[in-house]
Amino acid sequence: MKLSFPFAFSFLKRGLYVQVICGVILGIGFGYAWPALGTELKPLGDAFIKLVKMMLAPLVFCTIAGGIASLNERRGIAKTLLKAMAIFYLLTLLALLLGWLAAAIMQPGAGWHFHPAAADKNVMSALSSTMENQGLARFVLHIIPATYVGAFAEPEVLPVLLLALLTGFAMARTRRPGDRMLHVVDELSRLCFSIFGSIMKLAPVAAFASMAYTVGRYGIQSIAGFSYLILNFYLACAVFVVVILGGLARLHGFSLWKLLRYIREELFVVLGTSSSEPVLPPLMQKLQALGCKKDVAGLVLPMAYSFNLDGTAIYLTLASLFIAQACDIQLSNGQILGLIATMLLTSKGAAGVSGSGFVALVATLTVIPDLPLAGATLLLGIDRFMSEARALTSTISNVVVCLVVAMWEGACDRQTLKQQLDQRD
Repeated sequence: MKLSFPFAFSFLKRGLYVQVICGVILGIGFGYAWPALGTELKPLGDAFIKLVKMMLAPLVFCTIAGGIASLNERRGIAKTLLKAMAIFYLLTLLALLLGWLAAAIMQPGAGWHFHPAAADKNVMSALSSTMENQGLARFVLHIIPATYVGAFAEPEVLPVLLLALLTGFAMARTRRPGDRMLHVVDELSRLCFSIFGSIMKLAPVAAFASMAYTVGRYGIQSIAGFSYLILNFYLACAVFVVVILGGLARLHGFSLWKLLRYIREELFVVLGTSSSEPVLPPLMQKLQALGCKKDVAGLVLPMAYSFNLDGTAIYLTLASLFIAQACDIQLSNGQILGLIATMLLTSKGAAGVSGSGFVALVATLTVIPDLPLAGATLLLGIDRFMSEARALTSTISNVVVCLVVAMWEGACDRQTLKQQLDQRD
């Protein structure tokens, strides 16, 4: 018995991912045993996400601006962006088609016979106001911050990305020998990463609080009625990762399984917090350790967080067709193609935080007259149980895409990549 405590202590010290796993398991048990108290722990998880958001803007800005400014020869950044956007949209299209295929084959909404008129009016009002005045033009204009410093006050990554690009190009054009500006940016980046490392130590606590709240608030029994839909979604995400992302990785000469093992710590943090944002900075560092050049990794990965949400894309088509099946609505092939075309836009720009996929679904339903917005109320109670798969799928896809684009640009040392992935603990 005396040996158990040192053993447990050394086990917990093995890595952050082990601590997060323990936090998730304890959180589920706590929420199940004391549901009322579990729901009171939500502020702990929210505080962790707020701390992460606090550091994301300066981290992304310093990484991208410094990476572009340090280029010895200013390669075509526009070419890199175009290649990244091309693969983002290709993978998003494949994810949308996979979600549609999964729903068409497994029919998760068949037999529900849900009547939109039966939806809670208060919930409907809240959903309608959530997506008020959203549109493509508004989305594009929202990327441009009101002021230079205004981008750092917003929770979105895209305005910071735009500002970092402009600043990086300006620094590269005006830089002179002995210019200290780049040195200051690099030092600030190092400082931000150090602060973020301290924040990440709180991830196990956040995972515990998040799972205790989810189980306490919705109850494990709430999964029962939607188990077939949830299973459908998780299987679709698994197929996307194994078949599409695995095939893409193999095509470019690296193992997806080894990559997943390499970033397992970050993946467990995503699983515990239902958010991909906390792992953006450490993933940028790990991509550089894998041989990706700083400017490409720092540019492509933050972009992917807004433009390559493949987990959300799978969820959008699957959830939309679930609503159609549950409401006994027959959609023609033309309507489904129109739905997918709309989702190519509404799936972009959503933040990588828990619940953003549901917001994107509501945004889609508000512009699709064929599907009732009231159908979204069916998914409201189980969204937290699906957000983990959305976040994990998108995170894995973003890392794979970043490596692929870096290879296309000749900005990835394949020997370093192989050595790092072949290492075992």
